[in-house]
Amino acid sequence: MNLELKELLSTKVSAIYEKIKSYREHLHQNPELSYKEFNTMEYVAAKLKEIGIPYEKGVAGTGIVSIIRSSKHSENQACIGLRADLDALPIQEQNTASYKSKVEGVMHACGHDAHTAILMATAKALKDMQKDLAGTVVFLFQPAEEGAPNNEEGGAKLMIKEGAMDAPKLDVVFGLHMAAQLPTGMLSYKSGAAQASSDLFKIVVNGKGSHGAMPWGSIDPIVVSAQIIEGLQHIVSRQSDLTKAPLVISVGSLHSGVRANIIPETAQMEGTIRSLDATMRKETHEKIRHTAKSIAAASGATAEVEIKTQTLVNYNDPALAKKSVLSLYKVAGPDNVYESNWTTAAEDFSFYGEKAPTFFFGLGGMEKGKKANEVGGHHTPDFYLDESGFINGVKAFCNLVFDYAKK
Repeated sequence: MNLELKELLSTKVSAIYEKIKSYREHLHQNPELSYKEFNTMEYVAAKLKEIGIPYEKGVAGTGIVSIIRSSKHSENQACIGLRADLDALPIQEQNTASYKSKVEGVMHACGHDAHTAILMATAKALKDMQKDLAGTVVFLFQPAEEGAPNNEEGGAKLMIKEGAMDAPKLDVVFGLHMAAQLPTGMLSYKSGAAQASSDLFKIVVNGKGSHGAMPWGSIDPIVVSAQIIEGLQHIVSRQSDLTKAPLVISVGSLHSGVRANIIPETAQMEGTIRSLDATMRKETHEKIRHTAKSIAAASGATAEVEIKTQTLVNYNDPALAKKSVLSLYKVAGPDNVYESNWTTAAEDFSFYGEKAPTFFFGLGGMEKGKKANEVGGHHTPDFYLDESGFINGVKAFCNLVFDYAKK
């Protein structure tokens, strides 16, 4: 990027800081759950109309796809996707900010309101610089990142299925995520595997009921379930090479029985699997099935195992990451950009990486003067973001677009 264009970009982005705050605070006050983002969709569409960018509503239900095409006509122009997520969480906000949620029991507690506001502001900045663009930019405003209700197909996977990456065909997709415990305005990234895959499992143990006073007449599914839970942890601690990549297996619910003196016939547990290696992930699925069925059989019970994929490993293409970090340096300087460790949190942004190289980075939003252990974490009622660093998200997206388009 030449000096003149760099100065123009800085001027355009700095001029829309108040818009970013306005967008974000409106979205924060009016949160909507996954696949209920109807008003959010309409709000984004109205702002895109004001900016003068064509869009398509209703993609994947409540998503929007908007496109800015370069005014420069040449062959083999880059086509760049930028993604933000729209949905909120079923959490009652405990903050006292003037723009706190107006919706009882619903809150933007993961920063999706900021992601959307930053992408809307990016669209405004790039539209103002359309004559300087050397490629096409596709804005992906995606619903249901937190998971579609009732086990429906949703989020990124459905956006892709409905052609959001195909018309035009995307060469690359960039995305960002707020980090409430990273100093405001700082940028982070992880080359290669960055975030874990997420799978949900359900195990139903079928035994034999009995009076609680005479357990020898039963095949106790609760005792068998306890043994299975212990066995699942042995997969992590004794059967998996954790020097290769982290692995987490957590049982989050266990339900069985109706009374204290009745041994029931069945028990059901549900949990999550997190892995940062695709091969390990596949092997873990098989080990869970084998462990549950074998332990159940040893007691004369049976176990039914169901595993459903939520996300894949969120993988930052190393070659793309190497180039993209140079764009981040332009925004915050090398001292304020660092390569983080991988995390066992998950993101459905990972599905975009099945069809094109992707680069997913973090943007700090920790309140100034605070320490990481003093602020509310993601998915908590006191989650809070300092808005002053949001401008770096817009600058990062814009620099990534211009730098990638010229390559």
